[in-house]
Amino acid sequence: MMNILDEIAERIRRAICLIPGPDARGKEICMGRDGTPTTQIDKIAENTVLGYLQEKNVELNVLSEEIGFVDNGADETLVLDPIDGTTNSVIGVPLYTVSMAIGKRTLKDVHTAFIKNLVTGDIYSAEKGKGAYLNGKRIRTKEHSDPDKMLMMIYMGNGAHPDSFALAKRVKSSRAYGCASIEMSLVATGAADGFLMNAENNRRSIRVIDIAASYLILKEAGGEIYHLDGTEFDMPFDLDHRANFLAAGNKDVYDIVMFGRNGKYGSKHRYGIYANTSLPNSVDVTRRVLKALDDENVILEKEIAGALGMKGKRIDKMDVDILITVGGDGTILRGMQKNNASIFGVNAGGIGFLAEIPTEKIEEGIARLREGNYRIDERLKLQTVFNGNRMPDAVNEAVIHTDSVAKIRQFRVYVDDHLATDIRADGIIIATPTGSTCYAMSVGSPIVDPRVNALVMVPMAAFKFAARPIVIPTSSKITVELVDKSCLLVIDGQEEYGIPGSSRLEFSMSSDYGRFIRFDDDFYSRIHEKLESGL
Repeated sequence: MMNILDEIAERIRRAICLIPGPDARGKEICMGRDGTPTTQIDKIAENTVLGYLQEKNVELNVLSEEIGFVDNGADETLVLDPIDGTTNSVIGVPLYTVSMAIGKRTLKDVHTAFIKNLVTGDIYSAEKGKGAYLNGKRIRTKEHSDPDKMLMMIYMGNGAHPDSFALAKRVKSSRAYGCASIEMSLVATGAADGFLMNAENNRRSIRVIDIAASYLILKEAGGEIYHLDGTEFDMPFDLDHRANFLAAGNKDVYDIVMFGRNGKYGSKHRYGIYANTSLPNSVDVTRRVLKALDDENVILEKEIAGALGMKGKRIDKMDVDILITVGGDGTILRGMQKNNASIFGVNAGGIGFLAEIPTEKIEEGIARLREGNYRIDERLKLQTVFNGNRMPDAVNEAVIHTDSVAKIRQFRVYVDDHLATDIRADGIIIATPTGSTCYAMSVGSPIVDPRVNALVMVPMAAFKFAARPIVIPTSSKITVELVDKSCLLVIDGQEEYGIPGSSRLEFSMSSDYGRFIRFDDDFYSRIHEKLESGL
């Protein structure tokens, strides 16, 4: 099969050499199946592949950027990016490839991978279980990465998440080549330590065709690829699915990028403790947390510090990596609203849906925390803008409700400036997936898996029976118009603002994320334990 892929790549190289110049290469000739314009070089390369498969009677289906899925009745599919780095090819940067992988349904099925730099002729290849190669020579990722010497490939385009730019400032060197197959392959050879693809605009995230071949090459070279929540990376063979990821040459890279720590080469985490001092057991629980942390670098929030007879700081002044909260969900939300650290919740309150451990597991949980035996669960936040001013971001929800007892209000809700509904109700909730299990759920919202990039608009006690929750993509802007009288805006149940009548509020996905420290349980286990069995 490698010989076939090599022949295909060589035919593509010869075919695109016949294109007269850069202008002709970059000429847009149609719209591709993936929803992006198809240039002449892309189409010529793709047609070359399709023609070869037909000529040689190669029994493979095809999934390609321009034509989409071609069902040839085969058991396996050729996942093809005919030209990865189209813009590079047009402007004369010698970094563009043909990228091909063979498998059945998902990335984990891929067993053969082939990438050829169409300018230099370099060939990266891998077969499952047989290692990865550059021009026939075995390649391996770095065994360890020193944070003071790290070179990261980072997507830095106009859809990049702010965290990407922050990472670029932390590492010694960073590069963005505009060709994911090469960038991943450089990690596989050990030339780079890792590759971060983190786009806040989902339309800029990676597609399976971009990564299928380099995925196997990196895995066979000893690297690993993760979703940004820390789970093992996988993608189905379809063009509609997009994802962010971290490709790491070794575990050091994962720790440095995801947790901001320096592994065995650097300092320990800085821990903060924030407790709800109104709870009768908060002082005793905090003492246990402090004892379990032993000699770690710990900063206490000033109120719990005062209760313990110690010095502390305001929560928004605590420069920490991990914030341990002692209390319930409200304590977690207050902590997340005032500090950007990753949150580790100790449930000293009621249900504690967002908390990670009960008080009886403090010693065990803190031990795992210190060992780094956890993952980061990244949750989107909701941005609210009123009169041109950005309000605090919400992890759960923003609620607009009447400020008078037994008085309903009229609201108009627009999605991307199109009128979606005109209702009379006690109020409206705009909830994130995290908030779908909170206030929104109590008034009829569906529970939304946090992996789904969606917001939910939920009417509260609506006058019309037809007024129902609406699930809205995070790429959209939601505008709520108060048609008549004043209301209150409440953010995560923590901050309250008076809103005059006839005002407009705009809601959208924030560029910031909330980060929860999680152990082994999944979202659905949490629903069963906390919401079904716990109530």
